[in-house]
Amino acid sequence: MAPRDFASEIANGYSFEEPSLLLGAPLRDGAVAASARVRVPLSMLNRHGLIAGATGTGKTKTLQVLAEQLSEAGVPVFLADVKGDLSGLAAPGTADPKVVKRAESVGVPMAPAACPVEFLSLTGSRGIPVRATISSFGPLLLARAMGLNETQQAALAICFRYCDDKGLLLLDLSDLRAVLLHLTGPAAEELRPYGGLAKATAGVLLRHVTELEQQGGRDFFGEPEFEVEDLLRTDASGKGIVSILELADMQDRPDLYSTFLMWLLASLYRDLPEVGDVAKPKLVFFFDEAHLLFDEASKEFGEHIEQVVRLIRSKGVGVTFVTHSPRDVPADVLAQLGNRVQHALRAFTPADEKALRAAANTFPRSEFYDIPETLKTLGVGEAIVTVLSPRGTPTPVVATLLPPPMSRMGPATPEEIEGIVQKSPLHAEYATAVDRESAREELEGAASPGPRAAGTGASKEPRGAASNEDDDEEPTLGEKLGKALESPAGKTLQRELVRGLFGVLGLRTAVRRRRRRSIF
Repeated sequence: MAPRDFASEIANGYSFEEPSLLLGAPLRDGAVAASARVRVPLSMLNRHGLIAGATGTGKTKTLQVLAEQLSEAGVPVFLADVKGDLSGLAAPGTADPKVVKRAESVGVPMAPAACPVEFLSLTGSRGIPVRATISSFGPLLLARAMGLNETQQAALAICFRYCDDKGLLLLDLSDLRAVLLHLTGPAAEELRPYGGLAKATAGVLLRHVTELEQQGGRDFFGEPEFEVEDLLRTDASGKGIVSILELADMQDRPDLYSTFLMWLLASLYRDLPEVGDVAKPKLVFFFDEAHLLFDEASKEFGEHIEQVVRLIRSKGVGVTFVTHSPRDVPADVLAQLGNRVQHALRAFTPADEKALRAAANTFPRSEFYDIPETLKTLGVGEAIVTVLSPRGTPTPVVATLLPPPMSRMGPATPEEIEGIVQKSPLHAEYATAVDRESAREELEGAASPGPRAAGTGASKEPRGAASNEDDDEEPTLGEKLGKALESPAGKTLQRELVRGLFGVLGLRTAVRRRRRRSIF
């Protein structure tokens, strides 16, 4: 076909009447068809996606370009910044001659701009501290974070069951340590109905607890627990806030942060209402270095990943995995990823060649490209693209020249990050850890059975507890239901429902807050 036919075919395949994001301009035989545009419909981003490619091919910049446009469209974004170079989203880019030339080649104006950004951190060193309780993590995710085998995971599940039945709150690692010591000492006989816990197994679990503490678990596990509604915000101008989880200080602890990301996804599924198909997603979640989630994952853990990814679409959440090769993602998950941006793959060995051809076979056939050969010859910032049209059908496969980011292509300075963190409305809520009465205090006999001493209520009371100013008013049906769910029987019901549905989540140990914020 003539070049004009190629451009016409691509233009027709990517012409959408509804709002969409720009992915770039079609590319064939080294020539850019600037008259056509490669786009992805905003409404199809909750059908999930994959950004893949060899190191240095432009995956991070592609993620950055998509995050910028999503924010501009009023869609909140969450992304994990493993290498530290996505923090530049918080600052405008520079009109470097090479960058300007790339923008002109794609046919877009170079307009440097920053995004509204929140910086989060599992350690609190490079952002607002993000915490989760041991109970809400549940035995399956915690076993993954601790690197346990199946036998040790089963023993951990017994501990959780015992705590559920006895009403013991597991908030941090000190609670878990106290329970393990209790179950191998005074309460050993109480575990007979559960199958028992060998002292040797308990000793292994205790060593893993200590190791997890040294890896940052002491800072991460506890309260106040991060609430996922804080990811669903827009700024005063209506732009979606980009929440960046800074992980540069966690690169050597991939099990902890990859498991946390799975907990976050599962929490989103638990807390968000069903919305079905929507004009634009409520949140787009970028899972960078996705291979870390699937490496050495047990069959049970893999099944839960597949389940959450499959079901979360109905909550209006889109998930995009970012990794080196499509083979890093299990087939059952890969089959659910409708939007694909494949950067170059290199074939230096027979194994590389096999992987390249396997990746090429996951794309629809194309009359314009030899896909395996094209994957070898793509340059930096170029990718093979196919997405889902509004009808749910794949668009034509097209090699694409991607536009440059409008924000900074490099990390923000520590001073810039700290300034944003200090001004954040989340800082006051999450900056200070709360240590309320839980399993450790109860088992040590330190818990007071009577009213709390004056001056301690603020730190021990769950967040969002209502004041007593309106005690004379008749409680509403919702308030009655809330009190019922906070009763011992109600909490047991919540635990069983949540763990029964997901297998990865425990009881939410804090009362949900009601804040008036700009929520998309």
